[in-house]
Amino acid sequence: MIDLTTSYMGLQLKNPLIVSSSGLTKTLQGVKKCAEAGAGAIVLKSLYEEEIMAEVGKLTQQAGIAGHTEAFEYLQGYGRALGTRDYLQLLRDAKQAVDVPVIASINCVTDERWGEFAVQLAQAGADGLEINIGFLPNTADLTSLDVEERYERILSAVRTRVELPVALKIGPYISSFAHLADRLGNDRMEGPPFTVGWCGPGESEKHTTWQGADALVLFNRFYHFDIDVDTLQLAGGNPYSTAAELHLPLRWISLLAGRLKCDLAATTGVHDGRDVVKQLLAGATVVQVCSTLYRNGLGQIGLILDQLEEWMQAHGFAGLEDFRGILSQAHSDHPKDYERLQYIKALVGVE
Repeated sequence: MIDLTTSYMGLQLKNPLIVSSSGLTKTLQGVKKCAEAGAGAIVLKSLYEEEIMAEVGKLTQQAGIAGHTEAFEYLQGYGRALGTRDYLQLLRDAKQAVDVPVIASINCVTDERWGEFAVQLAQAGADGLEINIGFLPNTADLTSLDVEERYERILSAVRTRVELPVALKIGPYISSFAHLADRLGNDRMEGPPFTVGWCGPGESEKHTTWQGADALVLFNRFYHFDIDVDTLQLAGGNPYSTAAELHLPLRWISLLAGRLKCDLAATTGVHDGRDVVKQLLAGATVVQVCSTLYRNGLGQIGLILDQLEEWMQAHGFAGLEDFRGILSQAHSDHPKDYERLQYIKALVGVE
């Protein structure tokens, strides 16, 4: 008997396959179809602050209240509440309609909105929260330290407001990704110890504690940029991933697994059961899918799970923990092989 159950961010899943945040999960009907197709969990399409604030801008402009500070602030607050209303209702309805974990997703621009939206989603009953950070450091005055601190500030803004399990979905464009992953995915003591009042017998000085994310989602697939040479205008690139994009998250999952306290969710480039197996062997806790569902339909969920079960049966594995991470660097007798790029190049026969 094959057992596909697993735990992700403390949530119990019937299998490790999660439908990632996308247009597939933006409606109640879409959420129900994903659950019926066999998904282990569902991440709702992101709640975007920019979209809400654009609508707020239209509302205040139409109201013609320039110079009336109190009225302006009132309409801003009203507009933000109106902007989140439909999303919160979708979350509540989804929780009632499906029996798998429903994870809300937010994508914000301003620091204060991360915590504000997180509170609303927690109150609406989200099982967990995925922080979708779509941040491209594209100016020369931003240093690598500035970028890292921004990620930490966003996580802290949410952590201090809610007790939900929190996943960070981030991109790979970091100068030292292992360093940032360590800071985001592990708990640690912050600053020098301090005392509060008198320390009695057996009591020690206290530290402020940094609480890392419950999971890192690797990697966010950002909007692809292109140029239309016929119309001489900007254009969007291919919105769907290809199997070739599997290798970047696969490498980092294999390098980080077993070295972080948090779970690891693999995403981007996962198109069939073999891709899922690879990520689990590398150490992924769960695997998110999206593009393959657009290309092949939601029936692909069941096909991927069947392929996973068949592979496990063929190799004598009864549960995911029997093989998860066995090909990670942390479990390897030859850890340097994961870093020697030229050596691997020779292995695949490309010179």
